Amino acid sequence: MSFDSANLERAAAWLAQIARQRLTARAGQLVETDLGAFDYYEDGSWLAHLLRRHQPSGEEFGILMLALSPHICPHLLDTVIAEVRPEGGELPELGGVRAAGHRAMLPTGETAQFFFSGMNMSRRFDIEGMFLADHWFARDRILWLESVREGEPLMSGRLIVNPEIIEELVTGKIGRPAFSMDFPAEHIETAMDWDDLVLNPLTRAQIREIEHWVKHNDTLMDDWGMRKRVKPGYRALFYGPPGTGKTLTAMLLGKHTGKDVFRVDLSRVVSKYIGETEKNLSRLFDKAENKNWILFFDEADALFSKRTDVRDAHDKYANQEVAYLLQRIEGYNGLVILASNQRANIDDAFVRRLQAIIPFPMPQQEERYEIWRRTFPEQIALAGDVDWRQIAARHELTGANILNVTHFCAIEALAKQTREVDLRCLEEAIKREYVKEGRVM
Repeated sequence: MSFDSANLERAAAWLAQIARQRLTARAGQLVETDLGAFDYYEDGSWLAHLLRRHQPSGEEFGILMLALSPHICPHLLDTVIAEVRPEGGELPELGGVRAAGHRAMLPTGETAQFFFSGMNMSRRFDIEGMFLADHWFARDRILWLESVREGEPLMSGRLIVNPEIIEELVTGKIGRPAFSMDFPAEHIETAMDWDDLVLNPLTRAQIREIEHWVKHNDTLMDDWGMRKRVKPGYRALFYGPPGTGKTLTAMLLGKHTGKDVFRVDLSRVVSKYIGETEKNLSRLFDKAENKNWILFFDEADALFSKRTDVRDAHDKYANQEVAYLLQRIEGYNGLVILASNQRANIDDAFVRRLQAIIPFPMPQQEERYEIWRRTFPEQIALAGDVDWRQIAARHELTGANILNVTHFCAIEALAKQTREVDLRCLEEAIKREYVKEGRVM
């Protein structure tokens, strides 16, 4: 038995009874069916939670169940139609469509109007109003109407349920989305902890402020009534040279606040075709909405860079992309982190809307000493000529550089079947990092 099956079985029987009453009525007659509150089991399921939260009217609950019917009881409508009208025949006012790969009838907005308003024009308009953007169906991305071709009635579109709802009804949970063209972001996590990350004290203090927001935002917005005064979500910029801990900090924020962190792949988002970047961003934010995810835009300059003067059509549409992104980020109710090598590269319009601008500078000598000391595994013995304070003083390296050096030395020690690393091996590895970055040791 699935997580929601008891409530769903009762709801399917309720919907079938409504359908029988409407189909047995004379064409055009309004049947006053009992659409009172659905008597559900309080079992902690998604459906029970929705009914408790929204207290839907009978019509709203009926539309929801009608939209769910192809997924939970595909034969329901066809069975009732065959039972009530065994002679068959067309019934245009019933609406509904047939799909190429699904043989049963799929309900449309017209089907909802037929079952819950008959041919009463005023009540039909009431049903149509339930598919507008200000209704909780749309606000919470519960269900919507499929777009129709130009010239066709709006209500002839299929009833579409958020696929995540189907997943939760069947499994009792919503899994993390897989990285794909439709969701251009990957889930990232780390086994490291705050003790493994050495940060500038100012940077650490500002990161702690973000942790406080994540932990206490719901209390502030709901219990203290700040939702009407403060925009949802939190937006921060991490800026500094590569390898200074920006990505690791984002992962640790997620780890210690219980939030999933998704790194957005900008190569999959930005498109040279007009309008495609906005579509990609729309899919991303629609999926993330109300999930409390942390969205991490690495190398954010590609999307958040300064707008240019409009000299041609390309500049015009590039600026439109930035404006659209600004709008979506402002409306996102979770944490958005932008990462950039240079603060000056980010458009001023974004900077004004950021709650935090956090520098990740090159580690200073004492910080480098701590990174060296913490990074090398305990299994490696250091030769007498290795002095971490001297190494830290001589070489300006980032945390990522030091980790690369540690990795190289550890592999070399294992290959040589020794547990000792001396200064010669260490400086050889450091030299490799200098060469990679085009610097002279």
